[in-house]
Amino acid sequence: QVQLVESGGGLVQAGGSLRLSCAASGRTFSSSAMGWFRQAPGKEREFVAVISWTGGSTYYADFVKGRFTISRDNAKNTVFLQMNSLKPEDTAVYYCAEAPPVIGGTPKQLNEYDYWGQGTQVTVSS
Repeated sequence: QVQLVESGGGLVQAGGSLRLSCAASGRTFSSSAMGWFRQAPGKEREFVAVISWTGGSTYYADFVKGRFTISRDNAKNTVFLQMNSLKPEDTAVYYCAEAPPVIGGTPKQLNEYDYWGQGTQVTVSS
């Protein structure tokens, strides 16, 4: 079964930057779309960004456009989320997720993803 491990979270001041990484093991990474989601305390998990398995297509939630960038390195089985100009409202646990190959393109819904990491905490202070 595919395993995903996030890293790179931490505490940063508003306006700062962090880069999250998600290391994947298993058999489907290079053929799967990879997404980032986040969940703040007391709130539902929400979509942040996704990249297609080829890396040729990306899609972002409106609230991160122009600030966050998703990328992947299939040779290293790793997906990244570069987060710039962070805001206090970005504070959340960030999760990476993998969609099965039968889900093409850039899926944006929770139930389109089969595998999830344990999450990494991002805290933005003001």
